[in-house]
Amino acid sequence: MLGRIVEVADDRRHLFMHRGFMVVQDTEGERKELGQVPLDDIAAVIASAHGLSYTNNLLVALAERGAPFVLCAANHNAVGMLLPIEGNFEQSRRIEAQIAASQPIHKRLWAAVVRSKLEQQAAALEATGAVTAPLLALARKVKSGDPDNMEAQGARRYWSLLFGDDFRRDQNGGGRNALLNYGYTVLRAATARAVIAAGLHPGIGLHHSHDNNAMRLVDDLMEPFRPIIDLKVWQLWRNEEREVTPEAKRALVRTLYDDMQSDIGATPVTVCVQKLATSIAQIYLGDRDKPDLPLPGLPLALANSLQDE
Repeated sequence: MLGRIVEVADDRRHLFMHRGFMVVQDTEGERKELGQVPLDDIAAVIASAHGLSYTNNLLVALAERGAPFVLCAANHNAVGMLLPIEGNFEQSRRIEAQIAASQPIHKRLWAAVVRSKLEQQAAALEATGAVTAPLLALARKVKSGDPDNMEAQGARRYWSLLFGDDFRRDQNGGGRNALLNYGYTVLRAATARAVIAAGLHPGIGLHHSHDNNAMRLVDDLMEPFRPIIDLKVWQLWRNEEREVTPEAKRALVRTLYDDMQSDIGATPVTVCVQKLATSIAQIYLGDRDKPDLPLPGLPLALANSLQDE
């Protein structure tokens, strides 16, 4: 799960497979090869250019390796994702257990996810010097299924504490909203890969239930990791980064490879996502009781970079 997330954002690019590599070629003038990436090293490909072209054999090769191919709109949100139809060797058994899981199990798992998200939001606020007590108080009040919607209550307080009272989360907005959109797209791709690798169905969620959402479980499990993206956007904004530039994209992608604290010590964010998805599958099968969530706190490299500024 430590493969590279590759982002292609130039309209004049053509992607194809050659001898186990994804080849990037310039399509203007003379066809010039710009680079190669070993297919086995790719965790996901983010396509955010409208004029981009690619071959079917490349998409097949990525699917065979469980690497999502993500299609982005102009606002940097994911609008489509190519996923493999084959995953974990125990996929059928795990999906059957996922379908058969009781509502109390889903409620218990969702409460753990919400509690972890609120704790991670508090950690992000602490890093910026904002107060954390409101989020920590809500985390202690989360009940099975989150019937009092502590997640939404936390969001209302969190965004104003992190970005100021004038900030409004708007998926169609620019500036910080656009940066958040891109960061979440990368995180969503990594989480989708983790869910498929764990042998679970991405459309059978714990809490998200919108009829038009084919990635319900993905959106559930990425929640505790969103504050990592939020804090990176806060840092980029403080450093005068106002647009979704190539440099900002690289910074957001790198955040997912930072170590964060887990029960087994410092672990990369992408591995923490994989461990969470795998633990959910094990719970469905009756092999464990609690989801494997990261400990409250920031990725270590991000925390250190904030201290150094």
